[in-house]
Amino acid sequence: MSDAHYLVGLDLRGRRVVVVGAGSVAQRRLPRLLRAGADVDVIAPEATPAVEGMAAAGEIRWHRRRYADGDLRHAWYAIACTDDTRVNEAVSAEAERERVFCVRADAGPDGSAVTPATGEFDGLLIGVLAGGRPLRSAAVRDGLLEALREGTVPAGRQPGARRPGMGEVILVGGGPGDPELITVAGRRLLANADVVVADRLAPRELLDELPPRVEVVDAAKIPYGRAAAQEFINATLVEHAKAGKTVVRLKGGDPYLFGRGYEEVLVCASAGVPVSVVPGVTSAFAVPALADVPVTHRGVAHEVVVVSGHVGPDHPSSLVDWRALAALRGTIVLLMAVERAGQFADVLMAGGRAPDTPVAVVQEGSTARQRVLRTTLGSVADEIAAEGIRPPAVIVIGPVAGLYAEREGAVGERS
Repeated sequence: MSDAHYLVGLDLRGRRVVVVGAGSVAQRRLPRLLRAGADVDVIAPEATPAVEGMAAAGEIRWHRRRYADGDLRHAWYAIACTDDTRVNEAVSAEAERERVFCVRADAGPDGSAVTPATGEFDGLLIGVLAGGRPLRSAAVRDGLLEALREGTVPAGRQPGARRPGMGEVILVGGGPGDPELITVAGRRLLANADVVVADRLAPRELLDELPPRVEVVDAAKIPYGRAAAQEFINATLVEHAKAGKTVVRLKGGDPYLFGRGYEEVLVCASAGVPVSVVPGVTSAFAVPALADVPVTHRGVAHEVVVVSGHVGPDHPSSLVDWRALAALRGTIVLLMAVERAGQFADVLMAGGRAPDTPVAVVQEGSTARQRVLRTTLGSVADEIAAEGIRPPAVIVIGPVAGLYAEREGAVGERS
C-alpha cells in the first residue's frame, strides 16, 4: 500500500551501499547511487558490460562472487536485484537483522524500502510512489516533469549565486530547427526565462509554448545590418540581466559553432553579468544525418572539417587553408555557403578534389521544408541555381555524400 511508505531523501554520501546482482536492474540503479556519492559494493559472479565498465573505472567495487551472509555488515542501504528469488530473500532477511533498509527488485512489497519513479528538473529531485504499481508512478513522474518543462507547474525558480538584483544570461543552443531536437536543459530554461532573445534559425515553434509573461525579442528583425544587430543584441542581453531578469539567448544549432556565442559571453562578462552556455545539437552533423548522410563512416572518412562559408576563399578576412582542405580525403561540411558554393567548389577542385566527388545539399534540414539535392562537386553550383536552393542549407562534400546509393540498393535487394 502506498500509504504505508514514508517518502524520505537519504544522504548516502560516503556511506556504504550494497547492491547484490549486476544485471540490468543494477545497471539502471547504480548511476543515481553514484551521483548521490554513495560508496558502492556490487556482489555478483557476473555483470553486464556497463556495470563491469563502472568497476573498471573505479566507480564501484565489484566482488565477483555469490552473495554470502554477512555482506551487509556496516551497510546503510541495500538493493537485492538478482534473478534468484532465494538470494533476494536471503539479502532481505539479513537486512532486517542488520537494520539496513533494503529494496527487493523482484518483490517490492517484501522489502523494507521501495524505489520511487524519479526524475530531475532544475535542481528538483522528484519521486513518485504508487503502491507497487510502477507503470502508474512512472506515468505520473513523466507527466509532472513535462509540466515543469512547459512551465504549467511552478518550479520555484532559484536565482543561484547571482548578486541581489542581478539577473543572468544563458546562451541556449536550439538545435537544427525541429523543436523536438532542443536539449532537455534548453527546454527547461526556456520555460523559466523572463526574456528570450531568439535568432531567426532557432526553433520558432518553441516561442509559442512560452508562458505569456515571457518577453520575446526577435533578433532576426533588428535593423541596420549585421554589425548593428549584434550591438543591439549585446545591449539587450546586458540591459535585461542588469534589471534582474533571467535572459535566454536562443540560437540555432550550437552557440559556439559559428554562432557568435563567445562574443556575447565576453560582452556579458565585461559588463559583470553572470553568463552560462547550454550546448545544442549542431546542424553541421544533425542535418546531414536527417538526410541520410553520415559525416563519418568506417573505411570511408576518418576526418570531418566544418567550414564557414560567410566569406569567399579569396577574401582577405578568410582564415581557411583551402589548399590543405582540398588535399584531405574525408568530409567537408560547409555552413553559410550557398551563395558562394561555386567558388568553394572551384578552389577544392583546383587543389585536387575530383569533379565527381559526391555532394549533398540539405536546405532547412529537420523542418517540414527540408529539401535534399544530391550532386557532384563539379555540378553543385549549377544545380543549386537550377533547383532554387536557398539558405539556410548545409553542404556536405566527400564520399559519405554518396553512401545513400548503397542503402537504396540494399533496400531494393530486400524488396
